[in-house]
Amino acid sequence: MSEHIPYINEFVAVGINHWSAPVAVRERFSLSDEKREAFLNDAASYGLSDVIILSTCNRTELFARSTEEGMLSSFLIDHVIGTKEEFDKFGFRLRGEEAIQHFFKVAVGLDAQILGDLQIIKQVKEAYDAAKDKRLVDSLMHRLMQSVFRTHKRSRNETDLASGAATIAYAAVQEAKIRFSSLTDKNIVLVGTGKIGKVTCKNLINLGARKVTLINRNVERAEKLGDRYDLPVSGFDSLAKHVSDADLVIVATGAETPVLRLEHIPPADSGKKIVMLDLSVPRNIDPELDNLAHIDLVNMDMLNQTTDDAYRIRQNSIPEVEKIICEEVNDYKTWLHQQKVIPTIKLLNDKLEEIRTSELTRYKNKAGAENIESVEQLTQRIVNKIAAHSIEHLRTRNGDSEDVAKLIQEMFKLNPEQ
Repeated sequence: MSEHIPYINEFVAVGINHWSAPVAVRERFSLSDEKREAFLNDAASYGLSDVIILSTCNRTELFARSTEEGMLSSFLIDHVIGTKEEFDKFGFRLRGEEAIQHFFKVAVGLDAQILGDLQIIKQVKEAYDAAKDKRLVDSLMHRLMQSVFRTHKRSRNETDLASGAATIAYAAVQEAKIRFSSLTDKNIVLVGTGKIGKVTCKNLINLGARKVTLINRNVERAEKLGDRYDLPVSGFDSLAKHVSDADLVIVATGAETPVLRLEHIPPADSGKKIVMLDLSVPRNIDPELDNLAHIDLVNMDMLNQTTDDAYRIRQNSIPEVEKIICEEVNDYKTWLHQQKVIPTIKLLNDKLEEIRTSELTRYKNKAGAENIESVEQLTQRIVNKIAAHSIEHLRTRNGDSEDVAKLIQEMFKLNPEQ
């Protein structure tokens, strides 16, 4: 049976992200941890053997090999509440080198809402590990992911893409800083103490915030963060009370539905406006609250980092990062191309060894065994040198290696179908 020959055109990427889809659409395509687990469990039954799913606050994307774009997008739609019509309007489908280039850009942070996003590579690694645990990553995909991680490392070490803070949490706190001259005397409520919540809390403290209350569904889980910064911690049952005293409310939980709703909002009697930042997808603050005159609601799509000096430094490094991506993608393409000739190399080695042992057997029968060890070593060296020259020729003929492989198969009567 012939071995599968890999092609760059087998790689596909489909998904929906912040560039074309507003948060109201993205949240319909988001995947919770439970949904991602179901997705990966169902992959095999759909005929997907190599697939990685990346679901963040700004994107839900699938990167796969050996499948059709339409099948992959249908698979995604089957696992979310978003519709085919919405995907056709806001989503994308990419194939071949275009899909690979896109995945590299996502991983290094070039395609992120926050340029150079420090969190995205962690999310890519988690997505890769989850697929690997389900045995949905073969050697070709594994090699590609190593190239992705090396590209990310190079982008940090060889350019200024890592300049300054580059996270959603940082952008959120900068947004708060713009809206308030100082955070020192402001009453701040932070709802959610997961990954984003922890970073947001740190950034608030670094910017001088002193009156921060942490709200979490699991109070015990939040107490460790509260102890670190000497902050009070409360459960969801006291949310309305703390919101009524707040100047700023930041929400970042993993809830599938809004945790901050109309019943938590105080009346507008005081004349004070409350700024609310929703860092979650699906949204965790009911969007209807934006209709209230005393609520100033900011969602993910409204965060802006372009006024940040560090952003401009990162922006100037984009051409350098794109060059690194091109280098790494080309290296992977070369490696992938070489995989096409491996079956022929194996067959050639087997054929040469068959000829050598056949002739050596005939020599033994005629000349006896007294010098056989020296002859064995000599013939092995000759065969190794012939094979080395042939293999080098096959590996370096990037443009026409398949034609050369076919010629060698015909010359030596090699049968790749066996």
